[in-house]
Parts: sequence; C-alpha cells; structure tokens
Amino acid sequence: MKRRTFIKTGTAGAVTLIMPELLAASLQTKAKIGFIGVGLRGRSHLRNLLQREDIVVPAICDINPQALGKAEAMIEENGFKPAASYGDHEYAYLDMLEKEELDGVIISTPWLWHTRMSVAAMKAGVYAGVEVSAANTLEECWDLVNTYEETGVPVMILENVCYRRDVMAVLQMVRDNLFGELIHARCGYQHDLREVKFNNGKQAHGGGVEFGSKAINEASWRTEHSLKRNADLYPTHGVGPIATIFDINRGNRFESLVSVATKSRGLHDYIVSHPEGGPGHENAKLRWKLGDIVTTTITTARGESVIVTHDTNLPRPYSLGFRVQGTGGITEFDQHTKRIFIEGVSEGHGWEKMDSFLERYDHPLWKKYGDYAEGSGHGGMDFFVDHAFVEVVKRKLPAPLDAYDAAAWSAITPLSETSIANNGEPQDFPDFTRGRWMSRKNDFAPGDDY
Repeated sequence: MKRRTFIKTGTAGAVTLIMPELLAASLQTKAKIGFIGVGLRGRSHLRNLLQREDIVVPAICDINPQALGKAEAMIEENGFKPAASYGDHEYAYLDMLEKEELDGVIISTPWLWHTRMSVAAMKAGVYAGVEVSAANTLEECWDLVNTYEETGVPVMILENVCYRRDVMAVLQMVRDNLFGELIHARCGYQHDLREVKFNNGKQAHGGGVEFGSKAINEASWRTEHSLKRNADLYPTHGVGPIATIFDINRGNRFESLVSVATKSRGLHDYIVSHPEGGPGHENAKLRWKLGDIVTTTITTARGESVIVTHDTNLPRPYSLGFRVQGTGGITEFDQHTKRIFIEGVSEGHGWEKMDSFLERYDHPLWKKYGDYAEGSGHGGMDFFVDHAFVEVVKRKLPAPLDAYDAAAWSAITPLSETSIANNGEPQDFPDFTRGRWMSRKNDFAPGDDY
C-alpha cells in the first residue's frame, strides 16, 4: 500500500479514535501547504507530502532557480497541479504569504531566516512548520512566543528526532515508570560535518574546501556560523527528545546552563590536509571560533541535569548519545549502542541488550504506521513529523511541538555562547511560558494519534 493510500484510509481511523466529531471535516479537508525553501531539506518534506491525498501545494518559494525547477518537476511528476513559484528576491516569501491562500507553510531555509519567516507566516494567519533550529538569539526566541500569543496562530518546530522509533519507545518506558524518578540525561549532536561544511561549488560532499559564495548547499551558509560563533549551534536533535521525556514546558522547565568549549582544530586540519586545500590555501589562514567540542550542562526546575554535546568538526561516527537515568535504572542508546539496566529486572550489575524492551514498549504510532513510514527519510521519523504538521493544520489544533518548545530548545545556542564567552558563567533560561509551564500537561504523542 502506498503512503498516499494510507493517508486516505488510515487517517480516518486515527481521527475516529481521538476526535470523532472531526472525522467528516477531516476527510473533506485538504490542507493547503506552501513551501519556503525547496533545497535538499525542503524537497525532502515536499516529497513526503506529495505522497498524500489530503494536501494541495498552491505555492513554493526559493531564490535558487535550480531548486525551484526541481521542486516544480516533483509536483508535476506526482500528478499535482502546478504551484505558483516565488523567488525573484530575498523577501519573495512575503509576496507568497500575501497573495496565496495557504493553511500552512514548511520553512526549510538557512538558520538566519527561520524566525523572521515563521513570524511572517503567523502574522499572515498561516501555520508555520519551521526546521531546526528555530531561532538564533534570545530576541528571536521571544519573537516566536510573542507572535504566537498575539496572533493565536501556531508555529511547530519540525524536530524529527522526537519521532525516532527508539526515542518514542523510551518515552513510553518513562511514562510507565520503568526508570523510576528521573535524575539525569545526556544527549547531543555528534556528527562529522566537515564534508557538509565545505565543497568546491560543484559537488556537495567530498570535494573542495570552499564555503560561502564559492560553495553550494549548506556550505554556502552553515559554515559561516562555525567561523564566527562559539556555541552549541545545533542543539535540538538531542535536546528535543529529552525535553519531551522530561516534561519541559509542561510541568518542568529548563532553568540554567553552563557551557564550555575546547580549542578549535578540526576545520583547520581538514583544510590543510585536503587535496584541494593545503597550508597555503586562503582558508587555512582563518581562525575558526567554534570549539571542536562544546559541552553544556542544563539544570531543570525539578532538579534533573542534562548534558548536551555539540561535536561536528572532528572525525567520528554519527551519534546523538542518548542516556536516560532514574532511581530505578538507566538506558543508553544511539545508532550503534542500545543497552539498558533496570534494578530488580536485569541480572547482576551488567548491561543487557535493549531489543526486547524496545519491542515491548514500541510506541502505538510506530506499531500502527511504521510500515508506511519506510522511505520517508531518516529512518521513517520524517513521515511522523510531517504527518503531525499536516494533521494539526487540517484540524486547526495546537502544535505538538510549539512556540514555547521552539524558544526553549533554540535558546541553548545564544545562552551557551554567552556562557562560553564568560568562562563558563551560568546563564538563566527565560521562562518563555510566563509561568504556565507549572499547569501545562505533557500532551506530546499521548498514544494512537498524529
């Protein structure tokens, strides 16, 4: 069964279980979703949504003509009506939001545009689905929250790792009190991005040591942050899942952090040792500000601690390095290691494999829809984050990962930058919920819903 067929039939079952009064409206409604940014990541979202029968794509926007052309071809190949294309200047997205009738937009652009585009969408009455991270400064974090509260239009941070299969299984374990009272967690973004941060303007990976105007794709904008900022530049893949597990903004909140950074050597060594680089290359003379490893320790209102690691400039296998630990046990899991110890259940004092636990606590969403998620990107979790966005847009519901989440998670970047600059000085998190975290309930993925 194709995913488009699944959405046509499977969504009805989901709505019946959760909100039977919305069933008829949901089946009759097609969400009008636009796209701001149709580069590699934007087209990945587009590819998923084009498998559905409950959406239309009225418009797309990108200042790169090649990206626009590829997206237009995808829309045509999937049998959809041609979308209006915008992209003749940097603020063409404002023209799109003004002229087109849209229910939601998916924003997949360079980081510095995320907040302003999300704010513009909300002010236009359009749901904003924004890629990570959602904001770069504390002011931008407040812009997201204030605009949401002023307009009542949701913004959803599209953190796909919150929907990763093992992450959601551990969420189920926590909700079943398997680990007892939670005490500590670890996570991070540990991913060798050297070939992503540099290219020669011709091939995206593995070729060249250029960035900025001489490069393409992420190297054209992402690498500049490593040159000019010393901070955890990309915290949400690790912190987002831990936040859902630790009830952040829903009975708990991040209170303060301390960050430290190592020296910077990885990007310089990559340039010097690359066949297209060398000691005499102009980029070998640059002084990179980003420390190779940034370590942040966060404290929460309930007294837990969370260690977050940013490690993208050195040779290493990919890992988000999750650990969840409580009074009754501990688990550590990532792409390569899945192990657990539960007091009174595990034998002796050794780790045991996690396979049986992952099967037993598999989240209802994955049990029901896992087969349909295959091929959607990043092990299937892209299906779930895109599906959630479309469903809240169709039903006019609050976002499951909302403005307060986008602000709290993204705030780690500017707060860590200030802490590092001041020799690890503690930094207080703003309370973006203005006290409402105390009474809000953790309603992320409660069961067999979107």
